[in-house]
Amino acid sequence: MQPKTKKALKRIGTTLLWMAVMCGFVVLLMAAVQDKETSKCKGIVVKLVGDESNFFIEEKDIKALIAYDKVLNPVGKSISNINIANLEKIISRDPWVKNAEIFIDNQRKLNIKVTQREPVARVFTLSGSSFYFDKDGDRIPVSTRYAARVPVFTDFPTDATKLQKADSTLAAQVIEMGSFIMADPFWLAQVDQVLITPQREFELTPKLGDHVIAFGDGTDIEKKFSKLLAFYKEGLSKVGWNNYSRIDVAYENEVVCTRRDAAEQPKPLTAADSAMLAAAHDSTEHVQTHAKEVKQPETTKAKTKVVTPKPAPAKPKVQKEKVPHTKEPKAVYKPVKRSVNTTKNNRTP
Repeated sequence: MQPKTKKALKRIGTTLLWMAVMCGFVVLLMAAVQDKETSKCKGIVVKLVGDESNFFIEEKDIKALIAYDKVLNPVGKSISNINIANLEKIISRDPWVKNAEIFIDNQRKLNIKVTQREPVARVFTLSGSSFYFDKDGDRIPVSTRYAARVPVFTDFPTDATKLQKADSTLAAQVIEMGSFIMADPFWLAQVDQVLITPQREFELTPKLGDHVIAFGDGTDIEKKFSKLLAFYKEGLSKVGWNNYSRIDVAYENEVVCTRRDAAEQPKPLTAADSAMLAAAHDSTEHVQTHAKEVKQPETTKAKTKVVTPKPAPAKPKVQKEKVPHTKEPKAVYKPVKRSVNTTKNNRTP
C-alpha cells in the first residue's frame, strides 16, 4: 500500500473516531438533561444576601412564600414542571426582598438566592404612621418581629406613597443623611433622633449632651457634621459639654451656640458619655484652638461662634444693612496656625 493511501486512511480513521466521541458526548448530555428534567425536586435551599445585622426575613419566610400552596410547592414535582420565573415573581413581591434568583443544582434541589433591601432611615409621619426608606428611596413597611438599627426621623409631612416635588426632595435628603449617619459609627451612636421642622429643616437630638443641634436643610451634610465634630472636640471639651441649650451648624463656616439659662440645670456627663467623647476625639485629626470668653449677666443668653477658614469667594458679596440691636457677649474660636476672618452669618444654600 502506498504511503499516500495510508495517510489518507489514517486521517479518515481519526476523523471517524472524533465524530464517534462527539456523538457519544451529545448522547450522554441529552440523557443527563432528560434525566434531570424527568427527575423530581428533592428540596429547597435559601441563601440570604445583605446586612446580617438587619435581616428582616428568614429562610423559613422565603420557603413559606412558595410552600404554603400545593400548586406552587416544587418539592416532589418533576423539574420540567417547575415554573422558575413565576416563583421568582412571587418571592419578589415581599416588600423586604429586593431581588430573587432561582436555579436547580446537580442535587436536584431548588436554590433561592434572595437579596434583601437595606433600610437607612426609619420615618414617622405627622399622623403617626411609620415606615423605612432604603438606599433606593423605596418604602419598606415596619416589621412586627424586628427593628432596624437606623437613624429615626420624625414629623415627615405626608403619608402619601407618591410624593410631590417638595416632599420628594425632603425624602432624598432624609435618605442621604440617614446613609451618612449609618456609615459613621460615632454619629450612629450619637444621633438619637432627627426632627423635621415645618420649614423642612432638621434638628438633631443627641444621646450625649443636653442640647439641640440646629442642622438647617439637608445640604452640605458631610461639611456640617465635620464642623460639628470639630466643635465637640475643641469647643465643648473646653467650656463644658452641657453649657449650651442649642448648637446651630446651619451657618456657613461657623457654629453659633446659645448659652443655657442660669435657671436650667445641665445634666452631668456619665462615664459612657466621656468615653464616647474620647472616641470622637481620636477618630479625626487634632486641631489646636484657643478661646477668649467674656463674662455676661446671668439674666441674658450668650452666643458662641466657632469660625473655620472659608475660601475667598469668586465674586464679592454685597453686605446687607443690619438692623441695630443690642450687642451680646460672644466668644470666638479661631485656629492658631492661620488667621481667619469672621464670616457673615449667611445660611448655607
